[in-house]
Amino acid sequence: MAKTTFSGPVRSENNYKLISKTASTGVVHDRSMGPGVKDARRYYLEEWFKQRPQMNASLASATEATRVVANRDFETLGTNMTNALTTFSSTHGGILMTTAGADQDQAILVPHVDTAQSAWDDVTWGTENSVEWEASISLPALDNQKVWAGIKETGTADAQLVVTDDDQAYFKYQTDATNSEAFTDFTKWHFVHSIGGTDYISQLPITVAADTPYHLKIVIDSDRKATIFVNGIQYNITSTSGSTGGTAVTTVQPSKSPTKSAALTNDVDLKPFIGIEAGDGAAEAINVHYQAISRLVFE
Repeated sequence: MAKTTFSGPVRSENNYKLISKTASTGVVHDRSMGPGVKDARRYYLEEWFKQRPQMNASLASATEATRVVANRDFETLGTNMTNALTTFSSTHGGILMTTAGADQDQAILVPHVDTAQSAWDDVTWGTENSVEWEASISLPALDNQKVWAGIKETGTADAQLVVTDDDQAYFKYQTDATNSEAFTDFTKWHFVHSIGGTDYISQLPITVAADTPYHLKIVIDSDRKATIFVNGIQYNITSTSGSTGGTAVTTVQPSKSPTKSAALTNDVDLKPFIGIEAGDGAAEAINVHYQAISRLVFE
């Protein structure tokens, strides 16, 4: 372990990373959240949920107790969603969003959509802007649910469906195919990206576990090609389209270059969305610990 003291600045062309190594396997995890030192060429937003996201009308409420506590940058929506269903978690950092309790109820976290209310919505996060998105989430239980997180065109009730958006890049987990796609393995995380209406589904070698934090990250490079990370491990992306069951992919091996997506459609503005949908008549929940996004100041 290096313990060298320098008299001048430490300089790096490609930033700094905080890593950890699993002793039993030797696997190295990139534990950095965003760049260790921010790049003057990029524009950054971070959300730690110091205030609870509420329904859209809360910010305009005449009731001060409703208006003042509402998050200024994010709101919630979805079938039968209410303000009371978003709380601060008593056991995790961040917020807990819970569905109302009926089949197909949803809890969806979206940038505040009122005009000029938030840079999360009004700043464009274009495929040509070298966008980087990340979030940390966890699921208290795994039981009849669809979960999605990433950057998409649509944040409405049918946003979890692969066919909803022509252009998108997001992670998805679902326990079954009811009102959704027929994945081959419903225990795994999947990464979905779509290019001009052509869909690609990568089945990641990650079995989803309850009460386990997942740090999800999407990086779009200057060629509009995406790469992905989960808990600091980089995964390849499938180039096989049209397989709704998902195509199995692998981790990126040391000294190997990742298999990226093909170039995403040029000049498509995407927005960050995180949501959960119940698959039967019971409430489902998701913890959202934080979310961050950045882009080039100018493409």
